[in-house]
Amino acid sequence: MPMQPVAHANPWVAVHPEDDIALLARKVSAAHQAFVDSADAAGVRAVVLDSWLRSRSNGVDPDRRIGVSVLGGVELERYRSAHPMALILPVIRKLLVEDAADTGLLVAISDAHGRLLWVEGDSSAKDRALDMNFAEGVDWSEDTAGTNAPGTALALDHSVQIFGAEHFSRAVHDWSCSAAPVHDPTSGRILGAIDITGGPRVAVPEVLQLIKATVVAAESELRFHLLNAPHVLGENVPRLKLLGTTHPVLIRDGERIALPRRHAEILLMLSEHPEGLSADQLAILLDEGELDGVTIRAELSRLRRVFGATGLASRPYRLTDELLTDVGDVRSALDRGDVAFAMQVYTGPVLPGSDAPGVGRVRDELRARVQAALLRAGDAALLARWTSTVDGREDSAAWTAYLSTIDRGSPLYAQVKARIELIDRQYRN
Repeated sequence: MPMQPVAHANPWVAVHPEDDIALLARKVSAAHQAFVDSADAAGVRAVVLDSWLRSRSNGVDPDRRIGVSVLGGVELERYRSAHPMALILPVIRKLLVEDAADTGLLVAISDAHGRLLWVEGDSSAKDRALDMNFAEGVDWSEDTAGTNAPGTALALDHSVQIFGAEHFSRAVHDWSCSAAPVHDPTSGRILGAIDITGGPRVAVPEVLQLIKATVVAAESELRFHLLNAPHVLGENVPRLKLLGTTHPVLIRDGERIALPRRHAEILLMLSEHPEGLSADQLAILLDEGELDGVTIRAELSRLRRVFGATGLASRPYRLTDELLTDVGDVRSALDRGDVAFAMQVYTGPVLPGSDAPGVGRVRDELRARVQAALLRAGDAALLARWTSTVDGREDSAAWTAYLSTIDRGSPLYAQVKARIELIDRQYRN
């Protein structure tokens, strides 16, 4: 049987005033089952059918857990605090979130890639939404999660509602949602989406109108910010992750780009030497005598394709665009005396798999600074965490400082003292 989508006066609205919600839910559920079984989808809106076809083409499994966690912890906090959508968060909270408590409704804010930056509202609904992986830091783009209001709104650059089984994934069939994209008021590019998720009544026209009105207010707020700071909606500064990993990552515009170790080493050396380095100087920092200038120039040519040609200058080689690193984050935290945050960011040595001399110096310097700050602070919890890490497990000075924070009558005191004696014997031998 050929696929025949249902036509409505307003195809973006899921539930119309004349609809019987229970009957509509049964019809949509049957249509979804027919599509999954035989690609027949008579009885659904064209916007939904087209999205189902894209979802299937992208390999989304309607029976598999959806959504991929792509941002979390400190990384999520940094990314969303620097994101333009953070500028309109107060407006969204005022217009949508404040009235969502005890209503069963959630308000979600995504970036332009469909990654959820904030999920707020009714606490019990937020807990239930975890069952479908609807949470901060998770990718809910249509490509990854299938048909859903925020993801489909971004895919189509249009406000849209998705009702119950119109979602491609069965895990979301108990939910309905309304969403609309938010645009840069100057360039028109999509910055993200605003979404309301809840029960079937979320898919009525009034909720879509509320979302659209909120977007108008949000874009007006962005226009105000632009008048006062013209570059406030600029792209996020690239960030390099080097600590505790043999798989360095460059994060640019929210995209995670896996880097070869040599490229990460080069970027670190250039960030450490803002004045620039010649090819020969880079060669020495990367591999004492084993590399030559020709090889370095070839590596930099390849690196430009990833980092961007405008971000790297030559004669001497130097960074022309700002590059943030987790190494710099630790240093900044230590400079302002925030040892706890420094420890949170310091997840391990700098590029532990690298034997480049320049990297080794940065690694040793940063480790020494962290250790010295911990010893000065004398915080028992931070010392306990440090002594459980690769850097700290053989650190006799840290273990001794930790011992001084423990009650002599505690069983832990004897354990820590024994550990110190073991380390001392190992180093004497």
